[in-house]
Amino acid sequence: MTVPATASAAHADSGHRPIAPPPPETVEDTGLLPEAIADLLLKTLYVQGARSGQQLVEFICLPFPLVDEQLMRLQHARLIEVRRTVGAGRGGYIFELSSAGTERAREAMLANQYVGPAPVPILQYNAWIERQSVRNLHVSHAQLADAFSDLVIDTSLLDTLGPAVNSARSLFIFGDSGNGKTHIAERIAGLFGQVFYLPHAVDVNGQIMVVYDPVYHQTAPEPEATSDAEPDWLRRLPEHDRRFVRVRRPVVLTGGELTLEQLDLQYDEYTKMYQAPFQVKANGGVLIVDDFGRQRVPPRDLLNRWIVPLEKRIDYLTLHTGSKFPVPFDCLLIFATNLDPGSLVEEAFLRRIHYKINMPSPERAQYEEIFRRCCAQRGIPFVPAAVEQVYRDYYEARGIRPRGCHPRDITDHVTDIARFRLTEPELSAELIEDACRTYFLDA
Repeated sequence: MTVPATASAAHADSGHRPIAPPPPETVEDTGLLPEAIADLLLKTLYVQGARSGQQLVEFICLPFPLVDEQLMRLQHARLIEVRRTVGAGRGGYIFELSSAGTERAREAMLANQYVGPAPVPILQYNAWIERQSVRNLHVSHAQLADAFSDLVIDTSLLDTLGPAVNSARSLFIFGDSGNGKTHIAERIAGLFGQVFYLPHAVDVNGQIMVVYDPVYHQTAPEPEATSDAEPDWLRRLPEHDRRFVRVRRPVVLTGGELTLEQLDLQYDEYTKMYQAPFQVKANGGVLIVDDFGRQRVPPRDLLNRWIVPLEKRIDYLTLHTGSKFPVPFDCLLIFATNLDPGSLVEEAFLRRIHYKINMPSPERAQYEEIFRRCCAQRGIPFVPAAVEQVYRDYYEARGIRPRGCHPRDITDHVTDIARFRLTEPELSAELIEDACRTYFLDA
């Protein structure tokens, strides 16, 4: 059935330009109070020291007129002062905190220590996730076939995967280990390669939730971007609200380390900020729960936590103050397991996972084709007798079941042994025997 050698690169944009959040023209457009922007400027100067007006604009990612309006208010309140100028206009003014401004900045830091791009209010965040929903994506049969073209896979599986992917709901992939469940899940995620706009941080009634995570969010180049070699004044600024990061649609993979606590907001007592949970970071993309059933949390408890999100596509998070707020649950949720689904959860829970796909072990012809491709990748001449030897001496003699990953691993062992012996790798009977003896357990 599956598993070959290497995954292909993630698919590029479909060519359609995505909807981008427009830059705010007024403070009201940002959805933030003027005081919140002023406090962010004060905290930035407190943490980073004196900065020019243009540097502050670049740091908090708001248009210059909006930032300058708050800088003038802070000047009039004698909270900041101009140290010197380094260029024409107020963009070249170097601002620093006054003693009163330093005290005000410290007070603002007590509320939260967030310093960075201005946050996006939760209502704006929810609206933009909805506008970019995975439900709006469509994957054709041709795209699916292209994505899996380097895998040895039944065409019937594509006919099953296609509707599951386009549903943007939930998918349960099960079967014996080593047949490519995780690989298939990651390849599905590669189909969601379009551009997506994600805020750095979200404001929830004055509380800050950090959403952008470079571990899961891969930045995408701006269209028609100018060269880094060009001077700053020639560079074209992004035409979207720069509080949002232009990223590839996210792929979040979690495994046995997952706990229920990680599905809620992570509050830092020191910084007074929240880290968004996995499912929020996966909004607009794919969330893969690998090795389902082996988490530190029982499967029943995990699915209980997600019953409402799976059905309503809305999750509810709780602040440390006790107040709850809704966020979209807008991702394709993929469970992958090598355990029997019936032994993990009852039918009522499985019913809420819309698609179930079994990944069987490869047939003999499929196995041989996988072996052939693995050899071609490693520069090893393929010999059909090697497959016969593995089947005769290990699968049939020892009752071991063939797995899609075996050809890859056996040819890796052959390569390692040959490198150690300073010989060319080949599928000789001796090397195959040595490779299999060190790979399969002796019954």
